[in-house]
Amino acid sequence: MTPNIFLIGPMGAGKSTIGRLLSEELNIPFVDSDKVIVDKAGADIPWIFDLEGEDGFRLREEQAIDELTQQQGIVLATGGGAVIRDANRRFLRSRGFVVYLKTSVDQQIARTEKDKNRPLLQTDDPRAVLERLIAERGPLYEQTADLVVETDGLGPRAVIGKIQSGLQALEHPHS
Repeated sequence: MTPNIFLIGPMGAGKSTIGRLLSEELNIPFVDSDKVIVDKAGADIPWIFDLEGEDGFRLREEQAIDELTQQQGIVLATGGGAVIRDANRRFLRSRGFVVYLKTSVDQQIARTEKDKNRPLLQTDDPRAVLERLIAERGPLYEQTADLVVETDGLGPRAVIGKIQSGLQALEHPHS
């Protein structure tokens, strides 16, 4: 049986894209924690941030991640800030195989520059925000992950190949 696979990393790392493709490849369900939060709230993330602040959003995120990580046999894409909370890191580490999709700030900017659904980037200097976020969150991604995949310059299929190799190593540690 395929273990839960949890994708972590900064915004624009490709968690949703890789998650969808990986779930198809493994024939298991794909879930995006941000989408679950939006569906439950009946409002988009910028609206939640405006009304409840980042703390309100993080509380919703923690509840969603707790529920989602208790499912079996899923690919879960988490929001970029999910690792901020200790509880989320604990849920992820103890309930599945955690993959950190590591990407450069340049790659993040290229992938997120037109996306208005990212409240933290609605600023005059998104690069400075992304650099600050990776400085804060990078060590948390590293300590939470079972596998780190550097995605810069790799297509989705190559990233999925690296994840599958990591899973095989997990299943057959001495082969």
